[in-house]
Amino acid sequence: RSPQPPSHLLHKTPFLPRLHASTQRRAEHKTATMQPFGCAITAFLFLAGLAGETFAQSATSPAPAGPTNITAILEKAGQFGTLIRLLRSTQVGDQINNQLNNSNTGLTVFAPTDNAFSSLPSGTLNSLTDQQKVALIQFHVLPTAVAASQFQTVSNPLRTQAGDASNGRYPLNVTTMGTQVNLSTGVVDATIANTIYSDSKLAVYQVDQVLLPLEIFGPPAPAAAPAPAEAKKQKPSPVAEGPSTPSTDATDASAGVNLRRSASGGGVMFAAAAIWLWWSF
Repeated sequence: RSPQPPSHLLHKTPFLPRLHASTQRRAEHKTATMQPFGCAITAFLFLAGLAGETFAQSATSPAPAGPTNITAILEKAGQFGTLIRLLRSTQVGDQINNQLNNSNTGLTVFAPTDNAFSSLPSGTLNSLTDQQKVALIQFHVLPTAVAASQFQTVSNPLRTQAGDASNGRYPLNVTTMGTQVNLSTGVVDATIANTIYSDSKLAVYQVDQVLLPLEIFGPPAPAAAPAPAEAKKQKPSPVAEGPSTPSTDATDASAGVNLRRSASGGGVMFAAAAIWLWWSF
């Protein structure tokens, strides 16, 4: 007969499997509950690491290097096809790029949109000479970089690359109303719509009208007044005449009468002599 285990063990032995099963269920529940949180934490850490890497790259990567190009800026902005063609055909675009990249000179460019050029009367651009087209595009360029906030303090008229405005040929005046900036050429009035590009050396502003200079599109100069007529020359006053002298004709006539008288007297004397001789013989 095999020995029996102690009585206190006999009562507790049946509960051991139950305890093990309960502990296992609680562990499985805890694992199932923590699994979504673990996935969320893992995803958060992955995204945070990716964002940190992206920020680090953006902070250390320099901006694309390259010379400033006005036509490239306008092409990126869009709706400036006509202006780009004129910048290239007149070579003003190359002049702008050379000044920006080879000197410390700043520039401001007023850029009319394609719609602004389309609103011009038909044939306006075709009627211009090559020199006038160059002047037209240069009239849209200021020889200094003017920030948007500086238009309220600039002095009128502005000097453009088309020529000095002091002689009245290419005047460009600025007026401001709050944040609105208006430009006047004496032919048209335009408004700055927005800023296309701005840095320490170049400012490019979109304008809603083509800036037409007074020198090319203004009314023709009035015709010069005729020179005053010269005063008529006055005839000299007649000089008091002295005693009249016989005219040449009167003298000639008198001489003729005397000659005839002399001839008549000679004939009579000849006849008397002839008669006397006849009687003598």
